[in-house]
Amino acid sequence: MTTAKKTTAGRQGFKTGEAVVYPAHGVGRITAIEEQEIAGYKLELFVVSFEKDKMVLRVPTAKANSVGMRKLAEPEVVKKALDVLTGRARVKRTMWSRRAQEYEAKINSGDLLAVTEVVRDLFRSEAQPEQSYSERQLYEAALDRIVREISSVNRITETEALKLIEQSLAKSPRRAKAEAEAEGEAEAESDDIQEEAA
Repeated sequence: MTTAKKTTAGRQGFKTGEAVVYPAHGVGRITAIEEQEIAGYKLELFVVSFEKDKMVLRVPTAKANSVGMRKLAEPEVVKKALDVLTGRARVKRTMWSRRAQEYEAKINSGDLLAVTEVVRDLFRSEAQPEQSYSERQLYEAALDRIVREISSVNRITETEALKLIEQSLAKSPRRAKAEAEAEGEAEAESDDIQEEAA
């Protein structure tokens, strides 16, 4: 009786077949719970598979919480994350290298809202200037994380999750203003061209 209690407590509420979030890799699935003997100690491990990355991770059950492994976000948290995307981007006026480190830390925190802030802050619409290579890499890493989690929580495809995210980003005040300005500039240019033609 006590051993059954001990293993569920040791497993911290995680079970086989469950989708989980591992901070450094995003959404994976617990495919098994196995025991291995390492240096004379029996160790219980979660076997977490990341299908998209073709990677398998073994996480000691006792360390799952301390390494930041967590269950998928609740639907209310996903809704809050989509609301974060409609907000104004908060870009600090510090050197890019420092900002990049902060973004990287947020992505690897495994916190859905923190990762969502990175997507919001690094998103560029068609009307905005091009991103640098490193900005694009961080943006895509963050976007991939939230797409996977939202699709798992809402039980929709990743394409549908991406559409939800893009719809939220389009509602952002900066985006609406930038696109209106770009349209205004395009109309002004076409008026100039027509005047020259006449």
